[in-house]
Formats: sequence, structure tokens, C-alpha cells
Amino acid sequence: MTSSIAPLSPGDRNAVIDIFNYYVENSFAAYPEKLAPYEFYDTFLDMCQGFPNGTLKNESGEVVGFGMLRPYSPIPTFSITAEATYFVKQEYTGKGLGTIFLEYLIDGGRNNGIKSILASVSSLNDGSMRFHARHGFVECGRFRNVGQKRGQVFDVVYYQRML
Repeated sequence: MTSSIAPLSPGDRNAVIDIFNYYVENSFAAYPEKLAPYEFYDTFLDMCQGFPNGTLKNESGEVVGFGMLRPYSPIPTFSITAEATYFVKQEYTGKGLGTIFLEYLIDGGRNNGIKSILASVSSLNDGSMRFHARHGFVECGRFRNVGQKRGQVFDVVYYQRML
């Protein structure tokens, strides 16, 4: 499958929020319990200012994924560490697009002086835990029973990849 990545833009608002909301509603990959309004896109844009970000589009220009690096902490001491967020439209998972997008974020992070990328994953999201392990991330921390969504309590597992 041919794909391209371009920085997040105002025209991507609805497609990005629709992808995010699929995971809000149908999984533990996105933490909120309620669907995000389209205005939440502005929060994504604010979070990733100055960091690699983008939408993944297929050959017909449809947004099939999005993601970003964002500061781990606003304190300058931690400016070499970023946290990653990325989602691929459910029907496009398992086709290597997550890997393509992750490599884009890693390369962009390296070019911006990032030395460590963190990923926060729900313990109820086995697919994401396997994905990160396959791509050089190691579990570096676990906050037990800190989340509850749809009546299910879960851990937040942090994964780290050194660049």
C-alpha cells in the first residue's frame, strides 16, 4: 500500500478526531470514555507544537492514521524525552502502516535532539504492548490500577525506546 505523511493541518480535523473516537468507543487504546468533540483537535495541535507530527494518507488521499511526539514534561531538563501518540484506522491495522508512522516519528525526534521516546499503553491493549515490544521499546514502568474505563480497572504501562 502506498502512503504518505504530512504534518497535521486544519483540514485533517474531522478525519483525525473520527479515528481517535473509534478507539475511544471501541477499545482501551484511547483513554477517554466519552467521544472527543472536533474542537479537541486543537488540543492535539497545541500538544505537539515544535515536535514531529502528521497524518498518514493512503494513495487516494484518505487520512488513515495520525500521530505525534509531544513533550514528556514542560520542564526544559526533560527536553530530550518525548511521548508518542499514534493511531491507525482500524481497517488499516496489520498492514505495516503503524511501523511506517513510528519510523517517521523516530526519525523526526532524532533530528530534533530527542534521545528517548515514551509510550503510555493500557494494560488491556495487548496489541499495542506487542507492537511496542517488536519495535525496540522496553517496559520501563507500570502504574497499577490507575485507570478505569467502562467499569474495567487497568494499569498504565510505560514503554521506552532510546534513540
